[in-house]
This record gives sequence, structure tokens and C-alpha cells, in this order.
Amino acid sequence: MARSLVLGNGRFLLTFDQFYRIRDIYFPYIGIENHTEGHPFRFGLWVDGATHWVDESWEREIRYEEGTLVGRTALRHRALGLELRCRDVVDFEVDLFVRELHVRDLKGTRRLVRVFLHQDFYISGSEVGDTALYDPEFDAILHYKRDRYFLTGGGAPPDYRLTGYACGKKQMVGAEGTWRDAEGDGLLSGNPIAQGSVDSMVSLDVTLEANGEEVLYYWMAAGERYGDLLELDAVLHRYGPAAILERSANYWRLWLEKHDIDYSGLPEEIAPLYKTSLLVMRTHVDRGGAVIASADSEVAQIARDHYGYMWPRDAALIVDAFDRAGYPSLAQRFFNFAGDLIKKEGYFLHKYQPDRSLGSSWHPWVDEKGQRVLPIQEDQTGLVVWALWRHFDRVRDVERVQPLYHRFLVRAADFLAEYRDPATGLPLPSWDLWEERRGVLTFTCAAVWAGLDAATRFAHAFGDVGLALRYGRAADEVKQGILRHLWDEASGRFLRMLVPAEPDGGAEPVRDATPDSSLFGLHFLGVLDENDPRLVGTLDAVIEALTVRTEVGGLARYRGDHYHAVTQDWERVPGNPWFIAQCWHARWRIARAQDHAALEAALEPLEWAARRATSAGLFPEQLHPFTGEPLSVTPLIWSHAEFVTAVREYLARRAAFDACPACGSPRVNGAGRPSLERALR
Repeated sequence: MARSLVLGNGRFLLTFDQFYRIRDIYFPYIGIENHTEGHPFRFGLWVDGATHWVDESWEREIRYEEGTLVGRTALRHRALGLELRCRDVVDFEVDLFVRELHVRDLKGTRRLVRVFLHQDFYISGSEVGDTALYDPEFDAILHYKRDRYFLTGGGAPPDYRLTGYACGKKQMVGAEGTWRDAEGDGLLSGNPIAQGSVDSMVSLDVTLEANGEEVLYYWMAAGERYGDLLELDAVLHRYGPAAILERSANYWRLWLEKHDIDYSGLPEEIAPLYKTSLLVMRTHVDRGGAVIASADSEVAQIARDHYGYMWPRDAALIVDAFDRAGYPSLAQRFFNFAGDLIKKEGYFLHKYQPDRSLGSSWHPWVDEKGQRVLPIQEDQTGLVVWALWRHFDRVRDVERVQPLYHRFLVRAADFLAEYRDPATGLPLPSWDLWEERRGVLTFTCAAVWAGLDAATRFAHAFGDVGLALRYGRAADEVKQGILRHLWDEASGRFLRMLVPAEPDGGAEPVRDATPDSSLFGLHFLGVLDENDPRLVGTLDAVIEALTVRTEVGGLARYRGDHYHAVTQDWERVPGNPWFIAQCWHARWRIARAQDHAALEAALEPLEWAARRATSAGLFPEQLHPFTGEPLSVTPLIWSHAEFVTAVREYLARRAAFDACPACGSPRVNGAGRPSLERALR
């Protein structure tokens, strides 16, 4: 089930599903210690003698308040004659979640409404050894285990008192959970404590006059010790829950509007999604510097693993998008984090936890003959070096980058230069960016070239002439190897990859010509100019081969993609449509545009993405090719980053078209601002 909202502050993150149920809670790292394990926190009410959980019978509108990380949800049940309008936020500064609920009668009858809020914690990823109790100090429910504490409370102003509560066993013989206690007469047991596999429920009563409306509040505080809860409770009562909502809304508006950008040149459906993308990306940046792929844990129900890791590749492309959008501090935080992870040999492993520990992996450390191989995706190392240079080139903050020069950059560049086949100049085999096959991928070669080119520039900047010559020579050899060995003259396009033959076996390497969207990397990593006929022919063929020929449309990742596949009609559906592929398609068309008409037409893939986003503006990884429903995780932060990057490239291209032909300066619009924006480069 796709996530409908993500709220967070870099330490405390919550996700919601389509039924407005909390589904994931991360604390104090973004990506590890999911304190729900994906189990839903039910939300419902008791009215007119019956309990009703929010489900398909309710009309639901779930979105963000524009330009903020405040959720705004409308729930209507026409048969019950009730409407709930809710606002949700995780405070930008402290680890406090606040919900405001406006309950409105649509029936024209005076009546009592009892709102139920369920807590189904699996603290630190397990229900073993949890405790739930009623804490009279706060008039709230406390869940805790070891050094993880969660306090939930609420009520109507000005007293904010609970009406009822229950703590109890769950998922045990004869005990489904306290949510069952809410059904029937709507009265909670008042049981004050339970331990082991436990959950809890609180109720908040409100009496509605005919056609009247009342407000309730609910909150959750997270801490690493009981004393943290005392401090958070003091913050809550000093400001009040309504003010917590407003101060966080104001903060995110300020964060987003830090640049004087004129959005008038963007289609009306794209500008709001650009802003939402930046905000959603921000929720996935841990305060320690990790940038995780997705907080959506739904895929764990199938694969028993998740996307809550830092992949260096994803993170490099995401922080490059942040850099382009004017948020270099987030990029610098990531580079400091990555600098601590690089192996002394100069490469990254598969993926990492936000606490700097090694993530899970399916890459073997030996080959089929038992010979040692590196379990790496080499493009990840190249891309982080590439992104670091681009960051430095934009901000020129020498003192922040200098500590990374020897401990990270030189190590990585030495590895990129050395881990190559002397016969071809190309990198030795590693795993591809899709993490499915091992060989010499064209995308990996492009990333290695980009990393070596960046390292050459760094070495020149820092006065290391010898290193600059060495890295530059290696970069040239990689590029020549791409042109010589990965170009297929017969088909007139670049190969996806080479699979080298066994040493001394006498066989030729396997030439894999599968159409693959990763070939766009030859363009956006700068290996070849957008006017190079070899690149044009390759990407024209890729677009033609990967177009999804259904009403949903879009572009597949590669032909014959089995990941979450719903059909094997590869002619019609070469693979599920991926947002990343569509954004790469847009970037290619933007770069190729020679006039305003072509540039406007280049927005078509981004307009497709805008139409296919969720109601809150979240981009999944991929879509069902026939229904358009999200598949895999939602949101995928890489999808959002590519959208942001494509928008920035569109604005930059348009600014170039609009520049004064005499002096090259941006023309000024009627408001006295540059026709699009000044700070694009």
C-alpha cells in the first residue's frame, strides 16, 4: 500500500497510508529502527452506537498544505453525516508530532462523537519486551523499551485531557489488540499497563451541536530517555499544539522560498510538484548526513527488507539536485558522512545504514568458482566523486572540502584509476546500477569517467600536478574504451554492457545490447555531447524500445524488466514505467531543444510525471502499466531528485533562450526580476 504522506525533521519521521493510518515511525535515525514494522495505527470513531474505522467507505483527500510539510486531510462519511478535517506535522525542531482534528456534523443532529487513536508499536523493530502504560504525570500513554520512549496524548482545548484509554496484549491467542476494545459499546477498558507484545488505544470525546464543529488535538513525543518527554511536554504546553502546527508551517515556507525564483515559466502543475519534491526529499535526509532511498516499508512485507538505506549512488544524485536547487549545506552534510564510509582501498560497498553501519546485501564476495570478487557497484564511487566536484564548483567552500581531499577523494580516485582492465581501459566488472547483473556496464563506465574527470579537476585545483596527469590519463582511457568497446557498429548504438569471457578461455565477451534507460547516463554525466550522432542514435532507439504502449504510458527501466512485472508482453510493455526513466527522457529532450517550441515539448515527460503523482504529490518508483497504481515504494526519493534536476535544467535552458543576445544577461520581466531566475548556474 503506497504511502500518502511523509512528515519528518531529520530525526523523527512518520508515514501515512491511503486510509490516513500511521504506517512507519523512524527515530532517532531516518531509515533504521522502524518502530511500527509497517503495522497500521488504526484511526476511527464511535458515533450513533457503532464504531467506524477509516476505510474505503470514507471519502478521503490527503495532501500537503502548499509549500509546507504540513499534511492536510479531509475525511467524509456521508451515511454517518460526519466530516473530519485534519492537519498533521512533525515539528521542524523538536521530536514532536501534532495532529489537529476538526470534527463537523453534516446530519443536523446534536450528538456525541468519540474519536479513537490506536498505537501499535514494535519498538526498535520488535514487539518483544515492549511496555505500554498510562502515565498520570502526562495524562497520556507511554510506550517504551530500553532507550526508546513514545508518549501519546491529546484532548480538547484548553485542558487537553483523554476521555479513555486501554493498554493490552496483541497478536496472541485470544488477544487481537486494544482496537477490538473500541468496537461494540465504544468504551475502553482503562487497563493501565501491559508488557510484551502490546498495543494501546486512546479516545477523545466531543459533543457536536447540529451542524456544529469542534476541534481536538492528538500528539506523539519521541525521546531517548524519560527526561526527554518532560522537556517535550513543556514545549507542547508552552506553545500549544495549534502554535506548533503554525510555527512548523512557517518554517517550511521560509525554507522553501529562500530563493527569489520566478515560477511563471513553468506549467501550473509542475511548479507545486517541484516544491513538494524538495520538501519530501528533505524528510529523507538524516541529521547525521545519510540520505535514504525511501521510508516506505511496504516492500518489506514481501522481501523482508526495505529501502531505508543510504545507497551512495542515489544519495549522490539526490544531493546534486539539492545543490542545484540552492541547498548546499545538505550536500556537504552527506559528503562528510560518505567520507567516513569509504574503504581504505577506495570504494563503497553496496549500501549503508544511517548510523554508518553496513547495510544488507545480496552481492556475493566470491564468484561461481569460489574466487574472491569485490561486492561493489563501482558507479557509486564514481558518482560521489562527481557530485563532490560539482558541489565544490558551485560553492567554492575550500575549507569544508579540504578535509575530504585525502581521506576520501584521493582514495576513491586512486581506486577508479587502478580498478581497470589494461587491455581495454575500461573498469573491471562490478554490479550494475539496477543491482541485478555483473559485468562492464556502459553506465558504470560513464560514472567512472565522470569521477576521474572530477578528480582531475580537484587535483588541478589543489595543485597536485602528478595526480592530475594520472587521473586525466585514466579518464581518457576510460572514454576511449567506451567508444571502442561499448559501441556497436552493426546496430548503430551503444551496448548496455559487456560480460567478459573467462580468462584464457579464448571466447569473446558477451555483448549485451538490451535497450536500457541507464544509457541516458552517457548524456547527463557528460561523456558525450548531446549532438553526438552516436548518442542521438542510441537514445532515440532506447526511447522507442522502452515506451510503454498502454494508456498509462511512460518509459520502462529496460526491456524485459521482471521487477514487479505484471505482464511479459515485452512488445507492448517492455517493463513497468519508471519515474526516473521519464525524467531522464525529459532531461535529454531539454538538452536537445533548439527553440522555445522544442523546449516546451520537452516538458511532456515531466507533465506525465505530474499527472501520475499521488494526490499529495509523491512519486513512486514505478507504476502498474495498466492501472497506473504505484508499485514498489512511494515515495522514491531518487524519483523526486530527478524531477527537481529536470526542472532546473529546463529553467536554465529557457533562461539561455531568453537572454539578451547582446550581453547574455537575463531579460527582466514586468516585476523587475530576471525572466526566470538568476541563480541557476
